[in-house]
Amino acid sequence: MTFEVFASTPEDMGPAEIGQHAARAEAMGFDGLQVPDAVHDGLLLAAMALNATSKLTVSTAVLVAFARSPMISAIAAWDLQKMSAGRFEVGLGTQIQANIEKRYSARWDSPVPQMREYVQAMKAIFHSFQTGERLAFEGNHYTLTKLQPFFNPGPIEHPDIPILCGAVGPAMTTMVGRIADGMITHPTNTPPEYISEVCLPRLQAGFDRAQRSAEGFKFVLGPLTATGKDEQQVAAEWEKMRNLLGFLYSTPAYWPSLELFGWQDKGQRLLDMTRQGNWQEMPNIITDDMLSKFVPRGTYSEIAQIFRERFGGLAQRITFPMPNNPTDDALCGAAVRQLKSPDAP
Repeated sequence: MTFEVFASTPEDMGPAEIGQHAARAEAMGFDGLQVPDAVHDGLLLAAMALNATSKLTVSTAVLVAFARSPMISAIAAWDLQKMSAGRFEVGLGTQIQANIEKRYSARWDSPVPQMREYVQAMKAIFHSFQTGERLAFEGNHYTLTKLQPFFNPGPIEHPDIPILCGAVGPAMTTMVGRIADGMITHPTNTPPEYISEVCLPRLQAGFDRAQRSAEGFKFVLGPLTATGKDEQQVAAEWEKMRNLLGFLYSTPAYWPSLELFGWQDKGQRLLDMTRQGNWQEMPNIITDDMLSKFVPRGTYSEIAQIFRERFGGLAQRITFPMPNNPTDDALCGAAVRQLKSPDAP
């Protein structure tokens, strides 16, 4: 079993660092790079990552869709695709209602049909850009019917820009299976049992409804991973993941994966602790058994086989963390090669 391997990018990495980060990922043999849209602008980061590389595919993971008009996102995606000669992918996400309304001052309607229309609108815009045909998208959430020739950027060599979506709940996952080109999992949804028993059946329901094949669909696993050059580094990363899961599972939307394993009480306890301001004690709720379910653990020399045993047959693309210290790049690169080919040195 081989994987397409994408590097991840820290949420707080900004424009000054992203070019070097992308160049390192390309040198280590990663197939692609995911860039966030959180602390900094994801489209700006994508542009700079693409400009610093020549082979790397760059994907937003995930671009906050509802904070932007579909036209704004489509124009940027078109420009990035042309600039990079076909190396850009759009990864879209909804964010949460409070952030959309209070941080972005944007509209949150019904997220599943709104995201469905967003994807359909972007595809309609791409079609008009490429063919010059009249733009005529009219939905309940988005209406785009005006694109004068002056504002049309015109055809490009690689017009089929993949649109992937982040999804957690059942309706969103099924919708993604119906209309998108791929799905980006949330880190809390990556245990093999959850993938096989929950995620994949929901996606299949979407494929069936749209009467489409799963062939070519990009199912992207983004597990939290504890890895490093030696056990000391791995143990330190393991504890970082404990802290992160303690924070993530204070959000009720992520509790279904806890419920699958009978740990639903943990989520409520974590939520109560946030309301009490008891942030420091939250990692103590995450046991080693829970970490083992959600976080693959092993040194760079071990981790490829651990991933293969854990995720083989479930996904074609995975994300993998880059070392904090560039002196470990050679060891990480060897792990990436092993993930891409079991016979690699």
